[in-house]
Amino acid sequence: MAKLKISKKISTALINSLSAGVVPRFGLEHIAVGREKELKSLLQNLDDIGEGVAAFRFIIGNYGSGKSFILQMIRNRAMEQNFVVADADLSSERRLAGTNNEGLATYRELMSRLATKTRPDGGALVSILEGWINKIQQEVAKDSGMRPNDEGFDDKVETKIREVVQYIEDLVHGFDFGSVIVAYWRGYRLDDDDLKNAALRWLRGEFNTKTEAKAALGVRVIIDDDSWYDYIKLIAKFVAEIGYKGLLVLLDEVVHIYQISTTVTREKNYNRLLAMFNDTMQCKAEHLGIVVGGTTKFLEDPNRGLFADPAWRRRTKESRFVQAGVQEYLGPVMRLNPLTEDEILMLLQGLIEIHALNFGYDKALTNRELKDFINEIVNRLGAEALLTPGEIVRDFISVLNILYQNPEIYFSKLIHGSDFKLTAVGKNTDVDDDDAAEFSL
Repeated sequence: MAKLKISKKISTALINSLSAGVVPRFGLEHIAVGREKELKSLLQNLDDIGEGVAAFRFIIGNYGSGKSFILQMIRNRAMEQNFVVADADLSSERRLAGTNNEGLATYRELMSRLATKTRPDGGALVSILEGWINKIQQEVAKDSGMRPNDEGFDDKVETKIREVVQYIEDLVHGFDFGSVIVAYWRGYRLDDDDLKNAALRWLRGEFNTKTEAKAALGVRVIIDDDSWYDYIKLIAKFVAEIGYKGLLVLLDEVVHIYQISTTVTREKNYNRLLAMFNDTMQCKAEHLGIVVGGTTKFLEDPNRGLFADPAWRRRTKESRFVQAGVQEYLGPVMRLNPLTEDEILMLLQGLIEIHALNFGYDKALTNRELKDFINEIVNRLGAEALLTPGEIVRDFISVLNILYQNPEIYFSKLIHGSDFKLTAVGKNTDVDDDDAAEFSL
């Protein structure tokens, strides 16, 4: 078997993230197991978005089933394929709509997390704009034989910038969006940092009044709670026009919408989500992909979930031809089934290799011991409990840490000991994020 090649930075990041129960930002390919069909389906969506259509997918699964993992995997793949990517976790402060700018807060988060292949950690708005301007300057220099300081050079650059802006001016709010893009170019051209910063603030949704925006940029509108999604569509169109394949928006933890206690506010959020769904499914948006991660209750609860709304139920309910053991991976809803025992075994083998490589010791656990570990979990949780990757990974890393730090402890004694306690997930249908099964050692 080939020896794993992985940098210390990646192995440390993987172990630290998995120990804390969060999904790592990079290195996921080293622990990806059992989600080939799901990933293939999402990669097909990326191909479609690159061709100019739009896509919307729900990733549905219980806590720890791998929703965030799948979202992070497709985020990394999208950046590799020259997409602009923005991701946000919803919360009580960040929603799709609200009475206190909660939708705008989500937009601002997405803009701060705007990422590309060369800026994978976010904050890519400036590099997107300046990279585009530099590219146009190079094209003008090549086509005209002029140099940047020559008279008339900047006018030719502005002409090309306005050609791109014309493509988006016909869309809702497109004229004002285009005016701000031109204002950024003028700030760049005149070396006017105040004008550039004003344009960036506007694009990030940071102006609070129209008066303030008009004084700074000459535009009469601002991005607000009602209009922010229109600007997501504009950004998707814009980045596609300037050389990217499109925009991929990832929204995780949408269970926070389900948890809104006020019916009117909850339904307002579901209606905004429905507008986004309809836009993409009917191709009213271009070069835009939206992937949403949610729990089963968020989707299916007949009182507070999406299924409470007949319009949503009609769009997201599975076909009558989908049966147990047979899954459709091309519909709007992708359900994450539990990993098989063999897939879990492969996952644990990979974790051992990464842990041993990171801490510089020889792998010490056999496949028989790993199977004992899995059986111990199944026996203690009970067959009706949900065995999810999130629970297994976090606790297995904990076991590896203990064995590494305490060489005198035997693996079998550790996992079969009376102090080895687990909290079942799946017996309680109201399970919360903090109730994921853990080992108490």
